[in-house]
Amino acid sequence: MGKIDIRSMRIVSLFLSFLLILSSSMTISAQELTLEDIYKTRKYGQRGVASMRWMKDNISYSTLEPNREVGGRDIVRYDVKSGQRSVVVPASLLMHEGKAVQIHDYIWSDDNTRMLVYTNSRRVWRDNTRGDYWVLDLNTKEFRQLGEGLDPSRMMFAKFSPAADKVAYVYYNNIYVEDLASGERTQLTFDGSDEIINGNFDWVYEEELGIQDGFRWSPDGKTIAYWHSDTKGTGVFYIINNVDSIYSSVTPFPYPKAGTQNSAVKVGVVDVATAQSRWFDVPGDPRNHYIARMDFIPNSNEVMIQQLNRLQNTNKVFVGDAATMELRNIYTDTDEAFLNVHDNIVWLENEKYFTWTSEKDGWRHLYKVSRDGQKESLITKGDFDVMSISCIDPKGGYVYYLASPESAIDRYLYRSRLDGKGEAERVTPEGEAGYHGYNISGNAQYALHTFQNSTTPTVYEMISLKKHETIKVMQDNKALKERYDSLGLARKEFFRVDIGEAILDGWMIKPKNFDPQKKYPVIFHIYGEPASSTVLNTWSSNDLWHQFLAQQGYILMSIDPRGTNMPKGREWRKSIYGRVGTVGPQDHAAAVKIVLSQYQFLDPSRVGIWGWSGGGSSTQHALFKYPEIYKTGIAVAGVSLQNLYDTIYQERYMGLPQTNPEGFFNGSPINFAKNLQGNLMLIHGTGDDNVHYQCHEMLVNELIKHNKIFSMMSYPMRAHGIYEGENTSYHLYQTMLKYWLENL
Repeated sequence: MGKIDIRSMRIVSLFLSFLLILSSSMTISAQELTLEDIYKTRKYGQRGVASMRWMKDNISYSTLEPNREVGGRDIVRYDVKSGQRSVVVPASLLMHEGKAVQIHDYIWSDDNTRMLVYTNSRRVWRDNTRGDYWVLDLNTKEFRQLGEGLDPSRMMFAKFSPAADKVAYVYYNNIYVEDLASGERTQLTFDGSDEIINGNFDWVYEEELGIQDGFRWSPDGKTIAYWHSDTKGTGVFYIINNVDSIYSSVTPFPYPKAGTQNSAVKVGVVDVATAQSRWFDVPGDPRNHYIARMDFIPNSNEVMIQQLNRLQNTNKVFVGDAATMELRNIYTDTDEAFLNVHDNIVWLENEKYFTWTSEKDGWRHLYKVSRDGQKESLITKGDFDVMSISCIDPKGGYVYYLASPESAIDRYLYRSRLDGKGEAERVTPEGEAGYHGYNISGNAQYALHTFQNSTTPTVYEMISLKKHETIKVMQDNKALKERYDSLGLARKEFFRVDIGEAILDGWMIKPKNFDPQKKYPVIFHIYGEPASSTVLNTWSSNDLWHQFLAQQGYILMSIDPRGTNMPKGREWRKSIYGRVGTVGPQDHAAAVKIVLSQYQFLDPSRVGIWGWSGGGSSTQHALFKYPEIYKTGIAVAGVSLQNLYDTIYQERYMGLPQTNPEGFFNGSPINFAKNLQGNLMLIHGTGDDNVHYQCHEMLVNELIKHNKIFSMMSYPMRAHGIYEGENTSYHLYQTMLKYWLENL
């Protein structure tokens, strides 16, 4: 045996050690949750079912699938039972100048002989609601663009007439009709402008009443009923763009802030042949009422109109004759606090009755109301809330809906008889706790069933509804589930905390190497307002962020205070009326004190809180009103002064600032900014059309006035979601991570 070379041995030893470390680091990195994988490579993104929709035969559905030969996508039909696949519309039929027209959406005519293709869509506030439309004749195979000579990507809400011989659409706030045989285009309204809106809506109607498409064909195709909005006199807000040119540009839009003047809205009926409009004389000041819903009653020439008063505690239902313009009030729903509009109206028994959703008995339920409004009866019964309607099946005699009587954090499918007899029946089988969703066929025989919970990404399956039997698993996200499970993360733990006035739901995420003998800093995630909730047994994209923070050594928690959108009855949801920004923070602070005393591994000296939008406001309240509890907070896109937010949302839950000045004062965190003691970071997009950057700047000004030191991050021309532009989401969460590590 030769002489040992010590130097060579050291080199080999070092090399082997390097390989061991490299191997170990590769193993760790393969199972490590990183911000880059969450927000840059999107490694943990879910797969869905592309554009699935039921066909009119109710035994088949269509999807969009790539056509690799010509580009674009085919519209493909699948038979539910047999699974037989057939291409209904190949992309080769949707060609223009040698290229396939890209489908953003498609609409069939009632007789299935024609199809509208929506393409080149552009974003208007939240959604892509303007673009170009093409029409395909399935018999002749002719494919041509509508609106010849019009500006590109400017048409909105095109739809066939009942006979499919015409298409109506909105163009620059006017309504047009195009004859499909001759190509002749007729303008029906003429006063559309930047201030006058026909057939669509101003910002606040879209955002807070959830309506965008503002016109309806009559069943006989002779008239069109439409909304007309006069925004003159409404305050105009300006978004300033400093990043796209060497000079700034300004985007103005009507935005009525709480207590200020709304647009004047009315409903007209225009004759398609003569382009003459007539107006329903709905009583009441049109600037202090909302036309929340409007549609033709099937098989009639009558229009049902829902009118909310400005306080949104009275909903008057009118029926108007489109021929005589006679109007009568058939039904009125009221609430001492506020009402929410809904889209659950289905006409029953040859249009003798309609369905109606109300909370008048203390729970959100479905009612059956006679056409004259004189008779009503309860369809769904029990001490539980109907959270959403999945399907109303008049032929089968049932309504299918999501509810969760036993657990507010879950959702299951139930059904009740339309005649009101019997008790609610659970359709979702026992044993799969979580959040179930259903896209049900028109005859209630089949459904696309989705299931998810806090550890299971969404599973999509086609089921036979009667026995809830799986016909086909369409997407199980198995690879994502395995990728997630390989991380070895701690499960989200749900709990309840009794604060005396109410029992609140919450969850907690611990580090995967959790040691109960240690003291951990805790970060609370909060929303805390009526529009949403954070404590749900769902697969949430926010959970990846929270799990990542847990791996940095934090405990993550969330608790839903009273007033959040949970299935806990009317009293729960409306306890915050006139007191948004007061009840929620009080409840949360009381709950935090209890959990800090219950869990010895939480460090009371290191309590953080963060939230977005209403959660940003709640975070500001927490730090300003309860500095003895919360030490660090990150408030993203929050409303600092309630007077700066829009009329419909803020007044629905708070009343008017003129009549509830104390509530508006106490509900606005800016009025308590002088109490800041801990660490606060404010984050806001300068292009936020929803919660204006003005909210951020006014709060900053107030903090400076009181010599409060804080941090801030502005994202140029990003809107409320702060995701536009290259690398934005990744940068945002890196920024928040850095702040937590340095300050908590």
